[in-house]
Amino acid sequence: MPAQVFEPAKLGPVTLRNRIIKAATFEGVMPDGLVSDKLVDFHRQVASGGVGMTTVAYLAVSPEGRTDKRCIWLRPEALDGLRRLTDEIHRHGAAAAAQIGHAGPVANSRSNGAPSLAPSSGFSPMGTRLRGATEKDINRITEDYGRGATMALEAGFDCIEIHIGHNYLLSAFLSPKLNRRSDRFGGDLENRARFPRRVVEVVRHAVGDRMAVTAKLNMSDGVPGGLWLDESIEIGRLLESDGYLDALELTGGSSLANPMYLFRGEAPLQEFGATLSPALRLGFRFFGHRFLPSYPFEEAFFLPYARQFRHALTMPLILLGGVNRLDTIEHALSENFTFVAMARALLREPDLVDKMRAGTSTESLCIHCNKCMPTIYRGTRCVLVPGPGAPPERDRH
Repeated sequence: MPAQVFEPAKLGPVTLRNRIIKAATFEGVMPDGLVSDKLVDFHRQVASGGVGMTTVAYLAVSPEGRTDKRCIWLRPEALDGLRRLTDEIHRHGAAAAAQIGHAGPVANSRSNGAPSLAPSSGFSPMGTRLRGATEKDINRITEDYGRGATMALEAGFDCIEIHIGHNYLLSAFLSPKLNRRSDRFGGDLENRARFPRRVVEVVRHAVGDRMAVTAKLNMSDGVPGGLWLDESIEIGRLLESDGYLDALELTGGSSLANPMYLFRGEAPLQEFGATLSPALRLGFRFFGHRFLPSYPFEEAFFLPYARQFRHALTMPLILLGGVNRLDTIEHALSENFTFVAMARALLREPDLVDKMRAGTSTESLCIHCNKCMPTIYRGTRCVLVPGPGAPPERDRH
């Protein structure tokens, strides 16, 4: 009998009240790089709206691993705020996941005041110089993951999601396009997977069986020469054989080179361009379509890829990507996916899960315009929902 959407389900040592997870979406409301009242409110709305677990994104394990200086960096100064955040999530009946990672080549070096690290030296698509990580860097960052995991445990999180997607540092090491090393961290797949596997092991040893540990893994980078299913499935097999993870959340795309591969639908070129400095705006006007190409939106657009992981692995899998309808969730569970993760749908309607449970809604109102993407610089939100900072009604289309 297929699993039921609204029945409790185990994720490692944690029991979620249902099988719907709020996927990580950078909230953009931490101007000091610490928990703010707006961040607490963001997750309060989602938790009170009925999800089984909400994911706080994105918590950097190292100062130079932040996507931006407004990103929370796991350090002692952040602990009290994180405890306040998890307490509030728990008060509304949801579990709390901490997405932890190192942005690597996706990091904002100018904002962080430190060079962006990558598997190999070079330049990002935005012209930022990338410094190849040394083995000393790799060892330091691995230890940072362990410390970050311990802090997430102390802060009251129920689950850690290790970010191995979107060409953040661990994902970049897996990419044959970005990893051109000739040492034991480059070359064949087992070498490229060495750093991410070591991190997963260190995180598990740091938290033991007191927390669930998952990883967000790219199935495809969505760029020529990047990671593709033939290798990503093998990475999944390696992670499964290591035995440290409670589930894999399956994703794709590159924040470095092709973010629309993850979102699908209309590319918000005008809105994204407006967030750039005048110096960059003109160039983006002419070349932005190369960085943000449009892809047709399809419900559950990653499902064909994810099915291949389901056939190859026995471990729990979390389906992500364009999940908007209750029947999609039911179908995914019938195909033996353990959970589904929703993002834009819950930005539009934080209480969507409760509506689905009550039978008053069977699908999200999200229209996949993707105009939520550029709002991360001033507070991630659906622009079609009235609220503080919302545009006038005539502009909301």
